Amino acid sequence: MNEYLIPAGAGKAEYIEKRSRFIGAVYPCETEAEALDWIKKTSEEHREARHNVYAYIIKENNIMRYSDNGEPQGTAGMPTLEVFRREGVENVVCITTRYFGGILLGAGGLTRAYAHTAKLALDAAGIAQMREWAQFSVEIPYPLFEIVKRMLEDNGAILENTDYGASVTVKGLIPMETFELLSARIVDGTAGQIKPTKLGSTFMGVRIR
Repeated sequence: MNEYLIPAGAGKAEYIEKRSRFIGAVYPCETEAEALDWIKKTSEEHREARHNVYAYIIKENNIMRYSDNGEPQGTAGMPTLEVFRREGVENVVCITTRYFGGILLGAGGLTRAYAHTAKLALDAAGIAQMREWAQFSVEIPYPLFEIVKRMLEDNGAILENTDYGASVTVKGLIPMETFELLSARIVDGTAGQIKPTKLGSTFMGVRIR
């Protein structure tokens, strides 16, 4: 499977512009049905709001949908969608609720407000990278621990568990395509004393920002 980016979790953010209150909510979703369910729930929660704008991208079948929900055409849903496209994020839905503050923002103001709110909500959610990982374990003598730990982290490894016993046992994830090369580097760098053991593989998302 190829690599792609998704929201690391749910995220919410608020933005006030000329007394209009924008509430952005971002959720990860793997199907269009999930995206529509989040849109329905959020719209029901904010049924008193003037607008509940949405946009979503689903990787499977390359689905992209958006709605301005009563805002002038092109000022709300599309700017939200463009935030995701610019960030390269898929399997994502964003619903931005607007409580009108009595002052018209104009097309440019609306476009900026909806895009800014979506970006704030996505930042709150964080971004994770979906990819194939090699699950590994490596036993390290204490004198070599910091050296090996640095080699692992510098090459994109995720250290999930560190057990301090007679020696240090580290378990975690290494990008699948770099496992063999990194393993060889560790063997060379420790004069053959240490070699990571591959325990299996998994396809999952790991937060990168």
